Amino acid sequence: MADPRAQLFALVDVNNMYVSCERAFNPRLRDRPVVVLSNNDGCAVARSNEVKALGVKMGQPWFQMQDLARQHGIVGLSSNYTLYADMSNRIMTILRTYSPNVEVYSIDESFVSLNGMGGLWESPTAMGQHMRAKILQWTTLPVCVGVGASKTLAKLGNHIAKKFPLFDSVCDLSTMSAARMRWLFVRIDVGEVWGVGRRIGDKLRAMGINTVQDLKDAEPRDMRSRFGVVMERTCQELRGLSCLDLEEVAPPRKEIVSSKSFGSMVHTFDELAEAVTAYVTRAAEKLRGQGSVCGAVNVFVQTNRFRTDDLQYSNGLTVPIIVPTDDTRVLAGAALHGLERIYLEGFRYKKAGVQLMDISPRGTLQGVLFDEARPRESGIKVMAALDALNQRFGRDSVTLASAGLAPRWAMRSENRTPRYTTRWDELPRALAN
Repeated sequence: MADPRAQLFALVDVNNMYVSCERAFNPRLRDRPVVVLSNNDGCAVARSNEVKALGVKMGQPWFQMQDLARQHGIVGLSSNYTLYADMSNRIMTILRTYSPNVEVYSIDESFVSLNGMGGLWESPTAMGQHMRAKILQWTTLPVCVGVGASKTLAKLGNHIAKKFPLFDSVCDLSTMSAARMRWLFVRIDVGEVWGVGRRIGDKLRAMGINTVQDLKDAEPRDMRSRFGVVMERTCQELRGLSCLDLEEVAPPRKEIVSSKSFGSMVHTFDELAEAVTAYVTRAAEKLRGQGSVCGAVNVFVQTNRFRTDDLQYSNGLTVPIIVPTDDTRVLAGAALHGLERIYLEGFRYKKAGVQLMDISPRGTLQGVLFDEARPRESGIKVMAALDALNQRFGRDSVTLASAGLAPRWAMRSENRTPRYTTRWDELPRALAN
């Protein structure tokens, strides 16, 4: 057993998260090829193993799969993000019964600190298997677990747990012998290392660093001189020296983007204004949620570049805010002002979006010279009341009038399954004879 005082991390990752969530409530989908599609049922954002075996790539458009779907019975489902987020929260709650220190890294994976937990379990592998069994029993979602002396090793262990069946979905690198670890690392491409993207991976291979073991053997200071301090830390982490702490509280976002493709083409300014207002509303909610204000709003529009017969146009404009704010009304006004400047008639618009920029913590900025430019207390109260009402009665129960009532441009989700766990009117029904 490893030293219980040593740094030890687990990375718990749900297998094919979106597909697994759909199968949890529809067992008929098990062992069938299933693909979950992006907004407006456009591209594949999740694939079952059966679909991957058919050669379908991540991001492949749904219309390109039609022949394959008919031939192999691929089930295409619209994204059900409300369901996925709720199931994710349930898993995170389970993980906190194993350790008080959990970093939610993404919707389908979390780092868990196992420091001081060594005496509670026969081995890290035993603990990982218990996590798997409990999550499977309580949510029916399958997970893999990687354990290592650093976050990078835990992430790599999770990859090994997925790709090598002999580990039974749990790979503990913290107690593995050096010889066995080397046997594994020379068989894994360097691009599988956490933080090594395609560009860096190509540069590493050009240097003769092709595998995980090659990168582990590389001189960290040399890697720093070529790629920067982040790569130096990655090399150290592969050697078992923990350089990355657990982030139990996600740092505030420096930019917030809200953007979606339209369910149908948009031609008029009024429809674009409705969409932009809706996107600002969503971004402002996130801004207030992290206790921040923003000092600039970027608004952008674009046509469908895949429709080569259409006239093409894309543009964006950044509008500064005199006094940084989190007030949806002020931010929407700035975005609509920018939209007026970039809108051109005669185009079929496919997408619009907003980006909140120059974000800073609320209350850290000094006031300005004139009283009328200062954020008003009434505005803060209005936004607090708005958020409270929407939280109680459902999203968009109260919103700005400029967002419209029944937008034609709304996102298409023709094959979305019910939001089983968060809507009373969409609860699963059991019929008995």
